[in-house]
Amino acid sequence: MADIQKIHAKKSLGQHFLTSAVVPSWMCDAAAITSDDTVLEIGPGTGVLTKELLLRGATVVALETDMRAIEALQETFRDEIAGGSLILHHTDVRTLDLSELPSISNHSFKVVANIPYYLSGFLFRTFLESSVQPTDLVYLVQKEVAKRITTELGRGEKESLLSLSVKVYGEPKYVKTVTRGHFTPPPKVDSGIIAIRNIGKINFEDIEESLFFNILHLGFGQKRKQLLGNLSKQYSREILTHTFSTADIPIAARAEDIPLQKWLILVKELTAHT
Repeated sequence: MADIQKIHAKKSLGQHFLTSAVVPSWMCDAAAITSDDTVLEIGPGTGVLTKELLLRGATVVALETDMRAIEALQETFRDEIAGGSLILHHTDVRTLDLSELPSISNHSFKVVANIPYYLSGFLFRTFLESSVQPTDLVYLVQKEVAKRITTELGRGEKESLLSLSVKVYGEPKYVKTVTRGHFTPPPKVDSGIIAIRNIGKINFEDIEESLFFNILHLGFGQKRKQLLGNLSKQYSREILTHTFSTADIPIAARAEDIPLQKWLILVKELTAHT
């Protein structure tokens, strides 16, 4: 394993290296990693998570932008690279076209990664909205973000633009809190493991993906306003009243109080008026 002391974390890359072997084990359990899996890892850093993925028999495709980490990984996993179980790419995930990776195709892989906090939103969108989707996604992210995505109205919590944008593609679950002491340097806040399973685009068989997000953004435009008021910027009150009735949405409801399934009905009903 690469000496953590030889690679000083770069703040510009949002690096917080895992130093605990137990966290990678939790993440691999959350992703149900087996020897049949191809796993895409983003930012392997010193290879703590990479090691656990390989120990479980997975083929790992690792994307790393830091050349210092690339050199350390090449040294640590020389045999695995030679044997083809670790495929290492020196690249920035923000500029990568997933369809160009020869070992990756739609629903043929899982994503497991400890990702930089500042890239969380981008990396959720990249893999969930892509035409090349994983079957499962497990991220180690800021705890607050993981909690916000996995809200449940039945527990008295509220939906958000983020939670609905994830739930429309898969089933998110909050797995475990990871305290800051498991990293070097330690981040200022705790992290959380989030797993998203059964990823796909089945919800967009009857509605347009772009229209769903347009209406979702419109609905959350002014959080303190009622949903009907926000949507009335684009649709007549008469149309909205009828549509709300069809979707069984209270007239006075706010966007944060509407579950995904009712949003899907709402968008389907509004399709004819768009």
